[in-house]
Amino acid sequence: MVTQLTSTERDEHLPSLLEAGWKMVDGRDAITKTFTFSDFSEAFGFMSRTALKAEEKCHHPEWFNVWNRVEVTWSTHDAGGLSMLDVELAKWMESIL
Repeated sequence: MVTQLTSTERDEHLPSLLEAGWKMVDGRDAITKTFTFSDFSEAFGFMSRTALKAEEKCHHPEWFNVWNRVEVTWSTHDAGGLSMLDVELAKWMESIL
């Protein structure tokens, strides 16, 4: 069972994501970021790689794509907010840029 981040986990993991451009979502326990690429192909490749990783973890993002822009939101509905899965996948996305 996946659980919501503890205060200690938040203090440990969220600052580096916020420094990388992730933002807390107003009104819910979630993080979001907009990625901008050179063109649609690069954006779609990023989404494809992320989709494969998300499927491997059985945890899927909320996202929106228009041409070279990908807006991503992570939250774990079963946990009622952010979990380590969200942190791991957001950090993984940063690592493939």
